[in-house]
Amino acid sequence: MENSIYPKFTFTWMGGVVLLGGLFVGTMFVSFFNVFWMAVFKENLQLKDWFFMLSNSAGFVTAIAFFDFFIVRPTTKKKLNFNFSSTNFYTYLLIFPLMMGMMLISEFITAQIPVTGPFFGKYYEFFNELMNQLTDDPVVMIITAVILAPIFEEIIFRGIIQKGLINKGVEPWKAILSASVIFGLVHANPWQFVGAVLLGCVLGFVYFKTKSLLLPMLLHGFNNLCSSLLITYTKNESFSEAFKVSEWLLLVIGIILFSLFYYLFMKRYRVHYSEN
Repeated sequence: MENSIYPKFTFTWMGGVVLLGGLFVGTMFVSFFNVFWMAVFKENLQLKDWFFMLSNSAGFVTAIAFFDFFIVRPTTKKKLNFNFSSTNFYTYLLIFPLMMGMMLISEFITAQIPVTGPFFGKYYEFFNELMNQLTDDPVVMIITAVILAPIFEEIIFRGIIQKGLINKGVEPWKAILSASVIFGLVHANPWQFVGAVLLGCVLGFVYFKTKSLLLPMLLHGFNNLCSSLLITYTKNESFSEAFKVSEWLLLVIGIILFSLFYYLFMKRYRVHYSEN
């Protein structure tokens, strides 16, 4: 590991502050650019469907860059670098059904969270209005949710936070859970929090076992693609409503899929990857 091209950085509270600082700077830069554009061209870019995609990407890019320049390079003398290598085809046959199973389990649990009442009702209406604004342009939604979000979010939550915690000496399962909980919290609503934590654990587990960020990125994109297609064609993220089947049936299918492919991936598939 001494000659590894991948820096062995750690993640601490200072790293979290640096990530937040980078996110703030990137987002503010885009906001100031919009103010300048309005002053010169009398046009508000925030009304454009692609502006959210630009603002989101700028925040993620600067957050990653800040962590690289202020945390990784000073402590490791190396630049931030990750393993994006592929793996054999059999691995993909195991991890995608594993992810699908957890997606169905997640949907069932999320469906139990109230969407009415004095608190949840108003919050859910606000959440729905926000999601409707993000899905006005299906092309922008697909690019943002299926391509950009999986790349940036996996670099930050799995590549930086989870890996940095493990490098620090945190037990892998605790690092995976911690990164997943943080991943859930940044979604800032209870309906996405549950799914983000559960699916984040699968993404973290796959990353820990394969040591490649490519696989959790592909799984993340697969999950977001399914959600985007459901929203685009059914106006709802529910597999149950889309296919007109019971939530309980999907839960059973999800448990079977997840249990079977977790067993195959964990017990039967004994390939151990390492970063060089």
